[in-house]
Amino acid sequence: MLSTLLAFLGACTLIAASPGPSTVLIIKRSLHSRRSGLLTVLGNETGVFVWGAVAAFGLTGLLAASEVAYDVMRYVGAVVLVVFGVQALWQARRARGAADDGVGQDTVVKSGWASYRTGLLINLANPKAAIFAMSFLPQFVPEGAPHLPTMLSLAALWAVYECGYYSLYVWFVGRMRTVLSRVGVRRRLEQVSGGVLLLLGARLALEG
Repeated sequence: MLSTLLAFLGACTLIAASPGPSTVLIIKRSLHSRRSGLLTVLGNETGVFVWGAVAAFGLTGLLAASEVAYDVMRYVGAVVLVVFGVQALWQARRARGAADDGVGQDTVVKSGWASYRTGLLINLANPKAAIFAMSFLPQFVPEGAPHLPTMLSLAALWAVYECGYYSLYVWFVGRMRTVLSRVGVRRRLEQVSGGVLLLLGARLALEG
């Protein structure tokens, strides 16, 4: 049981370390504030648990079996990524004239729950996350263990573990705030994150 748990956590680490849209958004939101970054993490991991629960109940198989359903989710996910990418590029453009601390703080306060919704949406709009959960979690269900409660427990552990992992990203960005808060640096990071999200959205839309 312990070896299975360690193997599961090791796999979770490799998954979290793989770059993707969630990682880009978490870093991007962390540029605004630690609170925004942590809420983006929480939203993303809520999505992870939702897909894990869906897989536990066997519903992900319907998505995998239906090419139409998968394609609809794929296009929706691509649109979401493109929208977030455009928003990042627009914010980079606005950052050129930036720097009233009072206004910036007000934006941070208003964007807190928006960050949570962003993290949740970027995960739920990704059909690959759903299919992956269906293939990933069953590998770590011990033989003879009750399927549903074990799968739900693994999904919860996966989400909690990634919360801790991605919080390190938020902490690191916070530690680098003096450098990253410079208008030129921040604008460049917004441009890079926006470009990456646009590319990921285009790839998701065009893949076979």
